[in-house]
Amino acid sequence: MSILAVIPARYGSTRFPGKPLIEIAGRTMIERVWRLASAAPGVDRVVVATEDQRIMDAVAGFGGECVLTPDTCRNGTERALAAADVLGADAEIVINVQGDAVLTPPWVIGSVAEAMRADAALQMATPAVRMSKETEANFRATKAKGDVGGTTVVFDRAMNALYFSKSVLPFQRHPEAGTPVWQHIGLYGYRIETLRRIVSLEPSPLERAESLEQLRALENGIPIRVVETDYRGRSAWSVDAPDDANMVEAIIAREGELVP
Repeated sequence: MSILAVIPARYGSTRFPGKPLIEIAGRTMIERVWRLASAAPGVDRVVVATEDQRIMDAVAGFGGECVLTPDTCRNGTERALAAADVLGADAEIVINVQGDAVLTPPWVIGSVAEAMRADAALQMATPAVRMSKETEANFRATKAKGDVGGTTVVFDRAMNALYFSKSVLPFQRHPEAGTPVWQHIGLYGYRIETLRRIVSLEPSPLERAESLEQLRALENGIPIRVVETDYRGRSAWSVDAPDDANMVEAIIAREGELVP
């Protein structure tokens, strides 16, 4: 059973043009994510998917594999499928690794690969981390200020997702019950036929309301298995704006590199 990890990397971002090629502690962002995905256990092949020759050249420069995908791809999900189609790969499972998630530990990516490989019935899987009380308090404080970053998830007893939200789930009417809050980590494993089906569907009402693509799957009856994982004391951060690069550099200086 072959597992292909695809890293969508769009140069022409309206909010942060050229983001995949910014340097963070001596390496471009796209090289960092490629190294993390390449170190993930259970992943057989890693490819960067882009619409821009400059990223193609950069990936070739550090020895990675890259494919050119259409500029018409509206999001990373569509670009991941386009990459698989361009490659003509026989991968049964595609893992979509966000190109700006420069601090995602390889074992988190590997946990999704392991879950998909272990259960042939799984159509889709994604990881989540249980928040500590301190992390939850900080998360709530940033949400109260209007920050839309960060997503939470609730799931049933079989670990199948019930809902994802930019709000904090669940609403704690009885905080003394100690119900945990789970932070969703934005990477996904798909059976190739499931990925193809999701891309073929129109954006759904809840997806449009929350700007969360995974809700399209839930609204169309596609189950998503939530894989419990943890960062083993490492900090999480993604690069959404230029200032985030400085934060990531500070974390790397403090905690060291995840991979050589």
